[in-house]
Amino acid sequence: MIKQFGKAPSGKRLERIQECENFKDGSFQNIEETSVNPNNVSMFKMMKDMRNRPKSVNPSKKIPSVKTNLNAINVEEPAFVWFGHSSYLLKIKSYTILVDPVFSGNASPVSFFGKAYDGANEYGVEDMPEIDILLLTHDHYDHLDYPTIEKLKPKVKRVVCSLGVGAHLEYWGYQSMIISELNWWESVKIIDNLKITATPSRHFSGRLFKRGNTLWSSFVFEAFGYKLYLGGDSGYSPQFKEIGDKFGQFDLAILECGQYGENWPQIHNFPEEIVKAANDLQAKKVIPVHWAKFTLAMHPWNEPIKRFTKAADATKLSYVSPKIGELYQLNQEFKQEVWWDFE
Repeated sequence: MIKQFGKAPSGKRLERIQECENFKDGSFQNIEETSVNPNNVSMFKMMKDMRNRPKSVNPSKKIPSVKTNLNAINVEEPAFVWFGHSSYLLKIKSYTILVDPVFSGNASPVSFFGKAYDGANEYGVEDMPEIDILLLTHDHYDHLDYPTIEKLKPKVKRVVCSLGVGAHLEYWGYQSMIISELNWWESVKIIDNLKITATPSRHFSGRLFKRGNTLWSSFVFEAFGYKLYLGGDSGYSPQFKEIGDKFGQFDLAILECGQYGENWPQIHNFPEEIVKAANDLQAKKVIPVHWAKFTLAMHPWNEPIKRFTKAADATKLSYVSPKIGELYQLNQEFKQEVWWDFE
């Protein structure tokens, strides 16, 4: 269990962090004032609300999925395979990128909380090809899963992550030479045609008691003439527009769309805000993630996608929402099924 918690930054890593403008008073800070509980709701009330959640927070039947041979994906256009919640694989030319993989069946260090839905945990480390880039947006358990990261180690050639997250990885046996840690607006060039930039998001971090030891980020991929935005957890923020203005039109934006709540409105987008963020980013196409695998909030399991698609249709925003495991290739014809239409 101790290994699960990871390790706080220290030494030269901590010295680097302490020199950052967005690190103040002992922790990383959001650009705008942000609270995880702006309404000062008591812990007792939150726990009571969580206990009294409706049955609809969990699906009534097995989540549909598709089993794709990830080793056989051979595409020219960027391709996407979702594993539920915020875990997905991108194939860009010959490069395989794995984002925030959680394959242990839980979105927490304990088995009784955050259990994966039936059908939503059909992929595991054994299904993954060799990973050219493992991308980690932040260190919350539903994005950084110790059992998965441990098993993936032999398959990972390189890691790109938010600043400070490397402390966990090194503690878990990853070599420092393969880890690139980025502060907001810092970039790493993988090859001439593939650059990754960490960009701001409005969230927080922490695996035990102290928050903000490590950074949380969104990421911009400029790859082989395409621009992709990988959102990470975030509440709505003017930073979406700043990122859109800086990088121009995105071919694809993958945006977190679930686990929101009235008690924490500043750290997770509501579905309608995803549409607003997509427009700020000038995104040609959107894929909504952060839903359909775990219950971490009080809304019905499929409310995020229902609210998002309604708002997106009203503004004619182009989107796709593949089943878990279903291959989507950018700019290719895709038959969208309303596969989530059950309680």
